[in-house]
Amino acid sequence: MPKLTVDGIEVEVPAGATVMQACEAAGAEIPRFCYHERLSIAGNCRMCLVEVSPGPPKPQASCALPAADGQIVSTRSAKTQKAREGVMEFLLINHPLDCPICDQGGECDLQDQSLAYGKGHTRYLENKRAVTEKYMGPLVKTVMTRCIHCTRCVRFAEEVAGVEEIGAIGRGESMQITSYLEGAVRSELSGNIIDLCPVGALTSKPYAFEARPWELKRTESIDVMDAVGTNITVHTRGAAVMRVTPRLNDEVNEEWASDVTRFAVDGLQRGRLDAPYVRTGGKLARATWGQAFDAIKAALAGVGGDDIAAVAGDLVDVEAMVALKDLLGQRGSTRHECRTDGGTGLAADRSHYRFNTGLAGIERADVVLLVGTDPRHDAPLLNTRIRKAVRKGGAKVFNVGPAADLTYPVTELGDDAAMIGDLPAAVVDALTGAARPAVIVGGGVADAVLAAVHALAARFGLARDGWTGINVVHTAASRVGALDIGFVNDAGWAGLVARPATVVFNLGVDEVDVPGGFKVYIGHHGDRGARAADVIVPAAAYTEKSGTYVNLEGRVQRGRRATFPPGEARDDWTIFRALSAVLGAALPYDDLRALRARIASEWPHLADEGLTAAPWVAPAAASGGATLFGSLASPPRDFYRGNVVARASATMAACVAEIVEAAEPALEAAE
Repeated sequence: MPKLTVDGIEVEVPAGATVMQACEAAGAEIPRFCYHERLSIAGNCRMCLVEVSPGPPKPQASCALPAADGQIVSTRSAKTQKAREGVMEFLLINHPLDCPICDQGGECDLQDQSLAYGKGHTRYLENKRAVTEKYMGPLVKTVMTRCIHCTRCVRFAEEVAGVEEIGAIGRGESMQITSYLEGAVRSELSGNIIDLCPVGALTSKPYAFEARPWELKRTESIDVMDAVGTNITVHTRGAAVMRVTPRLNDEVNEEWASDVTRFAVDGLQRGRLDAPYVRTGGKLARATWGQAFDAIKAALAGVGGDDIAAVAGDLVDVEAMVALKDLLGQRGSTRHECRTDGGTGLAADRSHYRFNTGLAGIERADVVLLVGTDPRHDAPLLNTRIRKAVRKGGAKVFNVGPAADLTYPVTELGDDAAMIGDLPAAVVDALTGAARPAVIVGGGVADAVLAAVHALAARFGLARDGWTGINVVHTAASRVGALDIGFVNDAGWAGLVARPATVVFNLGVDEVDVPGGFKVYIGHHGDRGARAADVIVPAAAYTEKSGTYVNLEGRVQRGRRATFPPGEARDDWTIFRALSAVLGAALPYDDLRALRARIASEWPHLADEGLTAAPWVAPAAASGGATLFGSLASPPRDFYRGNVVARASATMAACVAEIVEAAEPALEAAE
């Protein structure tokens, strides 16, 4: 490990570290535009110049210079200061004076660093260069005259997103950054180039000219658009959510967010339920809370036990499901279900429905077998982890299921489920010889397929010391939490369909039709579930309440209220608490703290945020063989319209028209 001196401070850094990393270890601030710790080193901007001895008699780019034993580095010398001022002067030669109208204003690296390292004047009086705008789709707004050619967007698209659609054309002063044929960038992660851009060249198109950073209130929360549990910051002004940006968490989402996470928030302002409704004479009519509760009480009169049922949707927090489960328990019912995709084999043990390797851990896998899942659309940030395992670790990936472009090399094995029990020799050899093999199965596969995957776990020893390679990919943010609290029944979703209940509480299920007689819908959008309801009670969306969510790896995380729900809408759990009092037996908690204490008493691992170990428990059926037949093909997940918030979003509708529907004729022509 090399030892070097930075501004008089001796530091020791790992072998292979750069001088920039050594400087940061010593507490020195190094300005940069092109360097990013999650991207390859480009050395374009030259802003990170430092003086190094021994070495040439000129400042050197610290981002690309390996740290060596005995180096003496100066980050504050006169020569270094002059060099940085010169670089900044060159960068500003052609940069337009757009700060008053630029959406990057207030959070712009160029503004900050020109203030700290600039000369304060310029010697150049020539006309500035102008660049024509480039079209990158409905999400990213471009003003390429501001571009300083750091190539962060190019490297992100190629290395992280795996969609090589952004690049540079021309040379020297004629160099320009553009998308391929100036078309829409077809990536589920394209919005991240907005955060990466150090100037105002790439900004959010839906958010353009909407607000300034200092006008917004920031609230740290958790995303619910998929089961990854992306850590986010919700930016609000008054009652409106203006934008959502990712928050750093190396174990979950690093510093990225999917496009639905980032841009679907305009759906929070459209199609909202803001008052109770009761169906009278076949039509839904606006009502008071008292009238809605009276209608529910009348429907429950004389009804008890399993004639009452409850179903939970994809965006629901743990607190709401526990309160609903307790309410049904008072009425003697155990018919509650969350697995709206039909599976019943995931509830036996916690290790059977988690992503056991962890999101960060999958990067260490050397062989990955995908079964009935498309991680690029089911969990885009998981897909970036698998891509990293392939690019940096040389992992081999095999796929049993419909062929898909996953942005990395995949050996397609077909979509016949029988393939799981009769793997080709190449796959058997790879799994047998792997140090860290992993099988990733979709959460919606049939029980027989899941049993066959468990048999693979026993056959190839996927669970071994320090490694558990059996993983389930869920697409619903609420699913793991619901399974944790036992929001399931033995008959599963098929049992609810076969014997509909007299009264059904529908907690935010909008993706499928809910069977039952009298239907009570508790949700925040007037979507499929609300249209079929007999009583609608308006609830809060994920940005409007504090709630607990458990991501696909079993990590407990807490979302926090950023704004208040519209009109008469209320937090889900408070609705069930108020209804229980009307029914004559109030639930034993009056505030969120008391409810969480009740949850912790029965499920201790949900008491605190974090990841609790769940050792693999081999199922009894793992040693037996399951008869498999049929195709694993299923309708692909509608990435841009996967839930009620996204379906209400005009931005997501534009993505569907521009990226999905526009691509279908081209695919048909190619076929």
